[in-house]
Amino acid sequence: MTVIVAIAGYFFIYDYPATAKFLTPKEREYVLARLKDDNDATRNEKFTWTGVRQALKDPKIYLYGLCFTTLALPVYTLSLFLPTIINGLGYSAAEAQLLSIPPYLAGFVTTMSVAVLVERTKRKAPFIICSSAVGIVGYTMLLVSRWSGMSYGGTILVAAGIFPSIAVVLSWPAGNVSGQTKRATAQAVQISIGGFGAVLGTQLYRPKWSPRHFVGHGTVRHFMIHITHLSDTQFCLR
Repeated sequence: MTVIVAIAGYFFIYDYPATAKFLTPKEREYVLARLKDDNDATRNEKFTWTGVRQALKDPKIYLYGLCFTTLALPVYTLSLFLPTIINGLGYSAAEAQLLSIPPYLAGFVTTMSVAVLVERTKRKAPFIICSSAVGIVGYTMLLVSRWSGMSYGGTILVAAGIFPSIAVVLSWPAGNVSGQTKRATAQAVQISIGGFGAVLGTQLYRPKWSPRHFVGHGTVRHFMIHITHLSDTQFCLR
């Protein structure tokens, strides 16, 4: 379905606000003003291989990719295995599905809150570090707890920490990299490198390690500690 939607999206998604036929003149003017204030996305820039080479030669682009890798691992594993993790705490399958709602709700609230703060302060790295720290605490609770209530609380902290972190990480090159070709290449590189984290995550939560999942939780926690160091490094290079 995602492939089908992607093909359809090619014909429905416009490249620039100026060419978007569904916008009224007033709406187009408003969107252009916002984009102009944010970055150079309003320029009708043509693709150039120079922009691609500039992105591939920039070491900060690969740091963006590594940042995404360290967060793709917890995000994808949590999304895939949260009901399984909760079920392993002693809840029934139906209860596990229902109990997966509060962690996502917590993640929604923190993601929206962090997004507002990032926009107001014009800073990203400190919020990645702080949000990731919350996730690290959550995974620590999952590792050490032998009480299902405490472990469930850990899943809520994990969701509250990793979802805002990955949202900010994904938006980082979009706001920092100038030149549309270079920015598009940077985001493509970031997503491509980050995919390795998702692949690794599928191997960390296996039935033989249930219900404590020491290998999965421990590895993810280790990766999230690294995101704090990478964000600090990227912040210094900015």
